[in-house]
Amino acid sequence: MSIAFDNDLDVQSAVQDELAWTPDVDAEDIGVAVRAGTVELFGQVDSYAEKVAAEKAAHRVRGVRTIVNEIRVHPKIDRPVSSDDIAKEVDRALLWAVNVPSTVQAEVDDHVVTLTGDVDWDFQRKAAVRSVQHLYGVHDVNDKMSLRQRPAAADTEQRIRRAIERNAELDANTIHVTTAGNTVTLTGTVNSWAEKQQASRTAWASPHVLDVQNEIVVRA
Repeated sequence: MSIAFDNDLDVQSAVQDELAWTPDVDAEDIGVAVRAGTVELFGQVDSYAEKVAAEKAAHRVRGVRTIVNEIRVHPKIDRPVSSDDIAKEVDRALLWAVNVPSTVQAEVDDHVVTLTGDVDWDFQRKAAVRSVQHLYGVHDVNDKMSLRQRPAAADTEQRIRRAIERNAELDANTIHVTTAGNTVTLTGTVNSWAEKQQASRTAWASPHVLDVQNEIVVRA
């Protein structure tokens, strides 16, 4: 039986509990505010990887509709590291990541990594971000990568609908798909942020999609 959170205070308490339950997050320095299902995270953490982990933890909580992550990265023990040092480690991480094509390039400025270049699939963009977000000295990652042009197909909408119907994590009766050229728009309702993200991943798996507009609403 799932637990129902009736108001913002219930969601706030649940998010705080989930942050405290997450081993790779130090919840002591993270604040949580909730308004109409929108969660704001603030405070500071030791690394960008911890900031990402905190956001993922909040997304796991029932009743969370969206998240504004205002957490700052401020290492408790600051080992001096230059942008050149970070750039070398970023280049090495991208080179060794099996799902990241050689077209992805990185620039480092004041602990912020910006990734550029063309890729064939959305999962390659996500793989590039994951490969560098856990590196020491990285405080933020900007995804400026682009998908290469791909042809539209008349049956894209139908094929995405069938993929959603096959997916055991999704209720196809509450998710609607429309297409316009290479753009897919998802609407409807789901029970959790995890389901909303799964719907996006399903749509991005199409070889004829350049953009996914996920307008699905997470039920309170």
